[in-house]
Amino acid sequence: MRTPEWLAEQFEEHRAHLRAVGYRMLGSASEAEDAVQESWLRLGRTDVSAVENLRAWLTTVVARVCLDMLRTRASRREDPLDVDVHVPDPVITRADRDAESDAMLADSVGLALLVVLETLEPAERLAFVLHDVFGMTFDEIAPIVDRSPVAARQLASRARRRIQSQAPNEDRDVRQQRRVVDAFQAAVRDGDFERLVAVLDPEIVLRADGGALAGASRIVRGAQAVAAQASTFSRLGLSNQFVLVNGNIGLVSRRSDGRLFSVLGFTIAGGKVVEI
Repeated sequence: MRTPEWLAEQFEEHRAHLRAVGYRMLGSASEAEDAVQESWLRLGRTDVSAVENLRAWLTTVVARVCLDMLRTRASRREDPLDVDVHVPDPVITRADRDAESDAMLADSVGLALLVVLETLEPAERLAFVLHDVFGMTFDEIAPIVDRSPVAARQLASRARRRIQSQAPNEDRDVRQQRRVVDAFQAAVRDGDFERLVAVLDPEIVLRADGGALAGASRIVRGAQAVAAQASTFSRLGLSNQFVLVNGNIGLVSRRSDGRLFSVLGFTIAGGKVVEI
């Protein structure tokens, strides 16, 4: 018999998976948690005695909740991304020096991919994430997006083409990433503008999401412009700590009084910084 206690225990067992689905669908840790909580409420209101695979059922519920949230978000978005800069919530973990651990963490969904996912239509994003990231079949995805399996496959295919054309082909070796970011840091610290430009891809894009800080959000394009922006950091007296941001090397910067100043996530490709 599936008692409330048994359901609560099963839900907690699947919570991390459901949160991962929500985060990749929404790019927001808090919204992902809201979607997971809504799935718990729906579980409590539903007779699931005939459900054979509770994990799959909960995944479907979270996916539907996320789809509704994405559609609401899309309907409210009036400004282009270049004006209303939004960077997905970073997932920050300690930089592990063990190569095997680094390799596993580097399999995380990077910020560069999440930024491209933000440009997809809600149904395209759902089909891609559930199929390509979580391995669900198009027969399972189809009813969530109210399409046929063939149409769901087409949604994922369109999303995949967009991602392949826009997301950089990242260097996944965390040690190589560290060497590039070390060079970036050294050039900023030394005030060497030419060395700084040399470590940046000519077409680099910097996306700064300042949240509630007025005037702090911006998009900067091109190595010269990004180097000029980064050069200002050397005058702030910041202390930097290496971390992993969504599985890639990043930096947490703090002011002299210990207050957090910024989190930088780097995307490295071809030995150059292509996105920050």
